[in-house]
Amino acid sequence: MDPHDATVPRGFVSTGELPPGDRVSDLLHRAHTRFRAVDDGTCSDVYPALARVDPALFAIAVTGVSGTRTSVGDIDRRFTLMSLSKPFVLALVCESIGPETVRERIGVDATGRPFNSIEAVERSPHGRTNPMVNSGAIATTALIPSSDLDHRWDFVVDGLSRFAGRPLDLDREVLGSALRTNDRNRAIARLLHSLGAITVDPDDTVELYTRQCSLAVDVDDLAAMGATLANGGTNPITGEVVVSPVVCHDVMAVMATAGMYDTSGTWLWRVGLPGKSGISGGIVTVSPGKGGLGTFSPPLDHAGNSVRGQLASEFLAAELGLDVFATRPVDRPAITR
Repeated sequence: MDPHDATVPRGFVSTGELPPGDRVSDLLHRAHTRFRAVDDGTCSDVYPALARVDPALFAIAVTGVSGTRTSVGDIDRRFTLMSLSKPFVLALVCESIGPETVRERIGVDATGRPFNSIEAVERSPHGRTNPMVNSGAIATTALIPSSDLDHRWDFVVDGLSRFAGRPLDLDREVLGSALRTNDRNRAIARLLHSLGAITVDPDDTVELYTRQCSLAVDVDDLAAMGATLANGGTNPITGEVVVSPVVCHDVMAVMATAGMYDTSGTWLWRVGLPGKSGISGGIVTVSPGKGGLGTFSPPLDHAGNSVRGQLASEFLAAELGLDVFATRPVDRPAITR
């Protein structure tokens, strides 16, 4: 029996509930007030359109697996997914061709190198890295079924929209900026192609990858996407089944080990949850069985992770009882011998 077969039931799942709605709202407001004045970090200049974003923007949202939604701050401001697209495209591809096929083709172990490293590709057998860094994410996008670019794009935008619970649109300014300046990703794709890690046209693959990164969301969308993973692949807002529970398990495992790039260990130590960041300033955090947490704040640290987003996520993981590693002794009578 294959434990990764989506038809095989698992006896125990992560359960629990978020605090009452007024408590969640109070904690989100406290986190926003506490961290909005933090002025560390700088906005990404990887693409010119990102460098022009207002660094004062800050928003936080929580969506529970029951469908409850709470958000504070600049909640109407949309931003591009960038690397936040990686776990969700991974989930869609795993659902389509099977998680074990993806693991064998792409790899799942952390590289110990920056997210856009070419060295990581050269050092690994057959260019295998992991789906949370650029090389592995490009290789994952290359596994999307169909040889037709338009059909593959429909697969991506439809799937990511189902995760968010509404149709997502392209930010064409960011897309244009990225397509003009993404030479490094094109070099990575061509290297992967030369190693046999991708078998489709590398330039088409990079264009598709760049489009997925340029889809625009707001912080409530991001929390809903995280909550869909937390809810076994069913969107708690729309009730639509997006992917299977087994796929959610495997995607969250990769997020936990490599979702925050070379500071993933520190993140897991402090937050205790699978997470993924993007250079636009978003972070999505998943608490299995409870819900999703989304934050948006553009200034980034040296690793490319939102400074305020990390602080808010650490605070809320503890205060909302989300941390999967947090334990307390069971209150019961002492055992006498």
